[in-house]
Amino acid sequence: MVETNGSSAASAQPAGTPSARPPFRADHVGSLLRPAELKRAREEYAAGKLDAAGLRAAEDTAIREVVAMQREAGLRTATDGEFRRASWHMDFIYSLGGIERVEEEGLHVTFHNPEGDIEFNPPAAHVTERISLPRTVFAEAFEFLRDTAGSGVTPKLTIPSPSMVHYRGGRTAISADVYPELEGFWADLSAAYAAQIQGVHRLGCRYLQLDDTSLAYLNDPEQRQYVAGLGGDAEHQHETYIATINRALAGRPSDLTVTTHMCRGNFASSWVASGGYDFVAEALFGGLDVDGFFLEYDDERSGDFAPLRFVPKGKRVVLGLVTTKRPELESKDALKRRIDEAARYVDLDQLCISPQCGFSSTVEGNKLTADDQRRKLELIVETATEVWGAL
Repeated sequence: MVETNGSSAASAQPAGTPSARPPFRADHVGSLLRPAELKRAREEYAAGKLDAAGLRAAEDTAIREVVAMQREAGLRTATDGEFRRASWHMDFIYSLGGIERVEEEGLHVTFHNPEGDIEFNPPAAHVTERISLPRTVFAEAFEFLRDTAGSGVTPKLTIPSPSMVHYRGGRTAISADVYPELEGFWADLSAAYAAQIQGVHRLGCRYLQLDDTSLAYLNDPEQRQYVAGLGGDAEHQHETYIATINRALAGRPSDLTVTTHMCRGNFASSWVASGGYDFVAEALFGGLDVDGFFLEYDDERSGDFAPLRFVPKGKRVVLGLVTTKRPELESKDALKRRIDEAARYVDLDQLCISPQCGFSSTVEGNKLTADDQRRKLELIVETATEVWGAL
């Protein structure tokens, strides 16, 4: 076992002090499996059998229950499971000014799993006017989460990264009449996000996560080929994204923790991209102005831990060692060995653990049960307590 600061993950004893700020030693990404009652309420609402107040009541009940579950599992943070959304990103993106929802023929994403491929036709977004923020997105949702979480639990809000407004359609989805040059688009996009950050902070948000598939996808040569096919600069697009995010984060409140989660696709226990973090690592870890990185590391698709050598002191790495794509419970000893492997490249004190992704990035959810989900969250808490001594 590798020793870091005089101890290893296998030998660390409960003697630590709790982390003052997130991310916490045991954390999770955000989305959680929607209960059957909530799915049924959404179906009835879509069919016109349930009004908006009835749907809201069903959401409120489900969120109260899932926040209690997170507290009982021993977590120090809670999300609303993204229960008021259809997907992790599009609900937010469609709330921005200047974005139009479109049905785009021929647009599809191929998800992979051990049983085969799934062809998914995602909703698309076109930029038809200048990007703006008409109002703070998810304001009411966060206020309910804040009040429901209560004392001792930090409410976390998750939103898609600015990169996600651009990645799927690239330049072709942005009106050349509105933005003859993309610099204006990037400036307006970062300004809208800066306003969103200030808005949620005023509501009491102190833990914000930017979810980003693009910065993980771009490690995959096939995805870089996709970007090139849209006319993008596949070799440097991640640098543009990092600069845009940093622009949005400049001047953020000092008591607001901002992390990012990088995902290679998560739909019905399937994924899109593969490849380690090597391609983006130096620019990403050394240049992105966030407080912590949630990284997928549940299987060989994510590569090894060597790219973590670029993570500077003072930033946390949340190792996504527990998969949300399969119900089998991981071995605690195996998790500790993996933590030791990562500690060869970044100090053990900078590390945390979590699931590799959300359990339900879309309404459909991954192929495991609520009991499986809870056991995985409890395993993370137990492992982190034994490794670091406190959460």
